[in-house]
Amino acid sequence: MSNKPTDDAKTPETTGHEWDGIQELNNPLPRWWLWTLYATIIWGIGYTIAYPAWPLISGTTRGVLNHSTRMEVAQDIEAHQNLNAGLVAQLNAADLSQIAPDADLHRYGVARGRSVFAAQCSQCHGSGAAGSPGYPNLLDNDWLWGGDLAAISYSVRHGIRNDTDEEARYSDMPAFKDILADDEIGAVAEYVFSLTDADHDSTLAEAGATLFADNCAACHGEDARGDRDLGAPNLADAIWLYGGSRAALTQTISQSRFGVMPAWGQRLSEEDVRAVSIYVHALGGGE
Repeated sequence: MSNKPTDDAKTPETTGHEWDGIQELNNPLPRWWLWTLYATIIWGIGYTIAYPAWPLISGTTRGVLNHSTRMEVAQDIEAHQNLNAGLVAQLNAADLSQIAPDADLHRYGVARGRSVFAAQCSQCHGSGAAGSPGYPNLLDNDWLWGGDLAAISYSVRHGIRNDTDEEARYSDMPAFKDILADDEIGAVAEYVFSLTDADHDSTLAEAGATLFADNCAACHGEDARGDRDLGAPNLADAIWLYGGSRAALTQTISQSRFGVMPAWGQRLSEEDVRAVSIYVHALGGGE
């Protein structure tokens, strides 16, 4: 660019473009730059001929070398699957409760299950399986429907309160705001709060005990220790899924809770369902 004419014979010609008295000179590109451009064009054409490159309706051109990193990954996965085929067959055929903890099959199940858990389950239960409000802690021994391998496997396979599997575990607590008055709900919450030996209003808890017997004992039991056949939690062990404060208990009684877990048997392979069941059981809280 220049806005001053010059008599220098080597001055390039202008392109004929001018803006506010500023002329655009026709400076040629450096030869090294042009040769680099040409080289990259030639290299690009050669690459598209040698390797998969151009998209087609169902895939890409294969290239004369018929090589791609996706093919390498697929081959590695296939080799891994072939290597473990025997253990997978054993895992699918085994009675989970009969697999010894020191057996190779158990170690394989734990290792595979750990990967499945990290990919599919940790988003809700946490990377360490300690859970969070509304998502069960899988490290303790407090199980709503049972914590042996068969029970865990069933829960994983069919899920909880979902509408995609007819065999999903299901329990439904009513919202007592439509059944009891606010002061009655408060009394029941105080009674449940007292079951864990926390400081409480004994008079209010006594009134709540009567209401509990009339409205809640049918599912949770007269001693409030729950019923696994009904999916009713133990209320006397100080382990709470949604919190054990007065406020949390009052909200649970008043509005109910309805946690949902997907049916992983519809999403995972049979060996993955069995492996993640073994892993969860081996975390320490399994019965």
